[in-house]
Amino acid sequence: MYTMLRNASLGVLLSTQAPAFLIAFATATFFFKWKSFALECLGFLAVWFVLDALFTTIRSMWMKRSESVSLSQK
Repeated sequence: MYTMLRNASLGVLLSTQAPAFLIAFATATFFFKWKSFALECLGFLAVWFVLDALFTTIRSMWMKRSESVSLSQK
């Protein structure tokens, strides 16, 4: 976590991590009532991980698609 925050700029963090973080935070707040802080924290981190992986995959597919469209137009 420290390395991620230290190596990435604020703009990159906001554009890449903020959506997944906020959705995971809201999900944990509203749906995880496990009466254990440790379990709820692990659930939050797991949801954040899965959402970040999903968003990263979609973002990379989108970039590949836009690159192929721009190359085909040249």
